Amino acid sequence: MNLKLHSEYKKFRLDSAIHYAERNREIARLLQDDSLRIVSDIRLACLYSYSGRFCESEEILKRVRTRKLSGEMLADYYETYCLFYEHYGSMSSPARYVEQGERYRDSLLAVLPPASFKYKINKVHHYLHLGETGQAEELLAELLETEQADTPEYALITHYLGVVYGARGDPELERKYFILSAIADIKNSIKENASFQRLALICYDNGDIAKAFTYTQSAIEDAVFSGVQFRMAQMSEFYSIINAAHQAKEAKTNSKLKVYLLLISVLALLAILLLAYIYKQVKKLSRVKEELSQMNRKLMELNAELNGKNVLLYRSNTRLGESNDIKEQYIAQFFHLCSTYIDKMEVYRKTLYKLGITRQYEDLMKMLRSTTVIDNELEELYAHFDSVFLSLYPTFVSDFNSLLNEEARICLKTEDLLNKELRIYALLRLGITDSVKIAHFLRCSMSTIYNYRTKMRNKAATCREEFEEMVMKIGIPPNHLHD
Repeated sequence: MNLKLHSEYKKFRLDSAIHYAERNREIARLLQDDSLRIVSDIRLACLYSYSGRFCESEEILKRVRTRKLSGEMLADYYETYCLFYEHYGSMSSPARYVEQGERYRDSLLAVLPPASFKYKINKVHHYLHLGETGQAEELLAELLETEQADTPEYALITHYLGVVYGARGDPELERKYFILSAIADIKNSIKENASFQRLALICYDNGDIAKAFTYTQSAIEDAVFSGVQFRMAQMSEFYSIINAAHQAKEAKTNSKLKVYLLLISVLALLAILLLAYIYKQVKKLSRVKEELSQMNRKLMELNAELNGKNVLLYRSNTRLGESNDIKEQYIAQFFHLCSTYIDKMEVYRKTLYKLGITRQYEDLMKMLRSTTVIDNELEELYAHFDSVFLSLYPTFVSDFNSLLNEEARICLKTEDLLNKELRIYALLRLGITDSVKIAHFLRCSMSTIYNYRTKMRNKAATCREEFEEMVMKIGIPPNHLHD
């Protein structure tokens, strides 16, 4: 349990992590377990290194006998020494201790499983130390494909990618990957992060002093909170430079603000004088405006009355034009149908006459009893009606469906233009509101017509009392619907 707590606090707050590591060491001593004691010592040495307690860290590491270490423990030992020299080097003579750390990294790579993440990320560090950015980038790309976003490992991979592109002189990609690394560190509550420092330097080099100062402050606050001494040492190298630049920028901004304040004061005085003059002019104009407003009101009343007359006239013209179109088309269809029916009646008469002459009385009675002719004629009549009506109102079906609830909308068969419900409302749209006439035309009872109309009103998406009124407006241009 102490080990889990130590792992959670390691990148967040060092004094808490040290506390749990020290407790583990005490437990190992009480248990008289050398393996647990060595593991606890190595972890404690690593934490001391992070917190700047280098003498204590080195003393612990020197006490460790490497021949007693297993493979995993040996890897932890070498890794701790790498970090020790990296941290110590950041606060004193970098070149000498960096080389010492790399020697331990070579030993670490020799004992780590080549397929492990720790091996690959340390290999990346080794490549970067040698200046082999191509191999480092290739290995990092492989790791990036297998690692989920916003994990601590993802933060480490993207940080090293930022270092790679920084070494290659690609500022856009460098900045991108340091930002991704910083975001992942924030999401994982990792206070020991280097990406904010690199972003601060990038912003400073680009002249964005405000962001550089913000990033620097954030990095220092994180380092102070977590107790990571070597990060504070790294930040101290350029914090004073960024802070001085920020202060200079602030001073320049304050000077500009003073000038602007003086100009605003002068402009405010001029504005007061101008307002006094305008006030006098407004008083003179107010009387004229009052007279003009009265005249405008009268004109608006006259315009409103005239617009009302124009609307009524336009509505009448629209309805008249619509009626004329309907009459013309239906008259033409009427004559065509009459002529067609006369021809059909003549053919039917000749057929019956022929059966009578030839004494085929059984066939004659069969034809007279059959309703097929009437049914066919009705189907043809309805087809003609549907065709003519839809030529007048081509969007009638879709407009009618838009007035219904979505689940109640009518879906026609492929061969149908209208069905019985649609024909009822098509007749209503043409102005035939008498249910007797509608029932006679559609060959059904009055109660059927009533039931259909009631059913459709109950399925209306709008107010059911206004449903048939909305149907009567289908086909009228939208800008005239208020008529």
